[in-house]
Amino acid sequence: MIARLTGLLAEKQPPFVLVDVNGVGYEVQVPMSTFYNLPELGAKVTLLTQFIVREDAQLLFGFLTAAERESFRELIKISGVGPRIALALLSGLSSSELAQAVAAQDTTRLVKVPGIGKKTAERLLLELKGKLAPALATPGFAAVSDSQADILQALIALGYSDKEAQAALKALPPDVSVSEGIKQALKSLAR
Repeated sequence: MIARLTGLLAEKQPPFVLVDVNGVGYEVQVPMSTFYNLPELGAKVTLLTQFIVREDAQLLFGFLTAAERESFRELIKISGVGPRIALALLSGLSSSELAQAVAAQDTTRLVKVPGIGKKTAERLLLELKGKLAPALATPGFAAVSDSQADILQALIALGYSDKEAQAALKALPPDVSVSEGIKQALKSLAR
């Protein structure tokens, strides 16, 4: 399997790039998030890759970050989601935005991506729940203590959305114990 390419950027024609690795040109499909951050032609570039072999083709996909590649890998595991849809999603949303949308179970963000309908968005949210980087590690979420993280995870495990759990967590005192915090959060969510 080809896991990484380092070479000179020979061509850029979205969504394809051509990377010259010691005289061998690799045609690599990249999401637009990667495409916009590529250096100028002739510059050295390193892409993390995913090699897919099908009956009718051998395809190479490239990413600048490990998070993008991991998101792509999780997306293509879902039935009915192929590399083309996965690339469209990563072109429309960054990997952290995708993780946030999954954590918040936000179908409206996914439906804005061309080629993603409501049913596909709902299936993606269901299948990806808990598989992408946790919401607490993504930008836009405040850092929390270990006990607050445990409370949040407990609420999510009980079936509350990340948004509901975050709202309940904000109402708790910062030094609350895990068991007392869960009790108080459940009371506030029951209202």
